[in-house]
Parts: sequence; C-alpha cells; structure tokens
Amino acid sequence: MSYSVGQVAGFAGVTVRTLHHYDDIGLLVPSERSRAGHRRYNDADLDRLQQILFYRELGFPLDEVAVLLDDPDADPRAHLRRQHELLTARIEKLEKMAAAVEHAMEARSMGINLTPEEKFEVFGDFDPDQYEEEVRERWGDTDAYRQSKEKTASYTKEDWQRVQDEADALTRRFVALMEAGEPADSEAAMDVAEDHRQGIARNHYDCGYEMHTCLGEMYVSDERFTRNIDAAKPGLAAYMRDAILANAVRHTS
Repeated sequence: MSYSVGQVAGFAGVTVRTLHHYDDIGLLVPSERSRAGHRRYNDADLDRLQQILFYRELGFPLDEVAVLLDDPDADPRAHLRRQHELLTARIEKLEKMAAAVEHAMEARSMGINLTPEEKFEVFGDFDPDQYEEEVRERWGDTDAYRQSKEKTASYTKEDWQRVQDEADALTRRFVALMEAGEPADSEAAMDVAEDHRQGIARNHYDCGYEMHTCLGEMYVSDERFTRNIDAAKPGLAAYMRDAILANAVRHTS
C-alpha cells in the first residue's frame, strides 16, 4: 500500500510543500515513485514522518531531527523511550507554567506593587501584568476588586511573600486532611476552609460566606484554577469547594 504526496499531507496535517522540502533535504525521501515520477509513500515512510513531526513539535531543528532518526544505534524502542522522556519533561514544564499563570492572575486581581525582580521571586516565572486585561474584565467592576486594590497598594515584597506562605500552608493542611481520609464536611476540613476565608478577608477584601462559596465553585469550574490547585494533589480543588460550601452552611444555617 502506498500513498500520494497529497494523501500524506492530508493524513499528517502538513503541506505538500513541506513534504517536498523534506524530500529535497533527504529527511523524508519517499520509498517509491509512480511511473510518472510522482512521490509515493509507504507505511514505513509514514512512521518516519510521524517521528519527524514529533521532534519538530518539541522544537528540534531539522538537522538535529535527521541525526536522531538516522542514528544507526537507535531502534524504535529507543525512540519511544526518548519521546516519553521528552513528553514527560514538557508536561511538567507546562504544569509549572499553568500554575505560574494562575498565581500571576490572582496576584494582578489583588493589585501588586513589586519590582520585576520581586515578582519573579514571589510568584515565579510569569509577569502578572500580562493578565491585567482579563482580570480587569472579569472582576474590575466589583467592590472586592476595588477594595483589594486599595488594601494591597502599599504591600511590599515581604507582605506578598507572607500572603503566599499563608496560602501554601493552607494548601498543605487541606492535603493532609485528604490523605488522612477526612471528609470535606468534617469539622477539621471546615475549620481550614474558615481560615481560608478569613485569610482572604484579612489580606485582600471582605469575603462573606456567599462570596467564599462562589470562589469555591470557580476552583472547579475554571479548569486553569483546577489545574493549579490539583497540582498539589489531584482532587484538591473539589475537596476545597466542598469544604468551603459545608463551612458556609455551618455558619449561615
């Protein structure tokens, strides 16, 4: 079974011109030619193209891709192992990027008065200013946003580090309860949820129980928040949401 250049381009989601270029540089030379001289690709060619596109997706230049694929000591299992290692590293990096983005968005919504160096030190590798527009559109008209901006306008690096340390400590407490098998509506979990609510009120804006439950729902309805929170432990976002809701019921019923 062989395939035309147009068919292969359709399978792989690349252009015919790209396949011609790969042929010209010797990276992917089709195994067959039709009687009219047209390129024909077999299954082995498609396997090689898949490898090429994988390494290209990871940012490898074509000359390095050629070296990887033409290494006489490599075998298919070695390529799979290498791909797994590269994908695992990329997933880890993307997860850290997602967490940093969430920290940045939350930081901007609270108002930050830090130098660029301090922002990196406290919040990681992303500049919160990148997300100012989204935060303003999402919360800019709320009293909580305005109150937080006013309260945090004079915060120093040490203040923000304290806030971050408090948040990390609450996360560790929630995780410990999950690992101990404590239900989200247990007294212990509700107590941590109450400390979480009071921390928001103390550091940012008045956070009543209705607003707190809205935040808890956002933790699971916005996948970016869910990824960030669940990075500490899978299922943590939903656990926090449930504990926050149970705590609100406890105090308002």
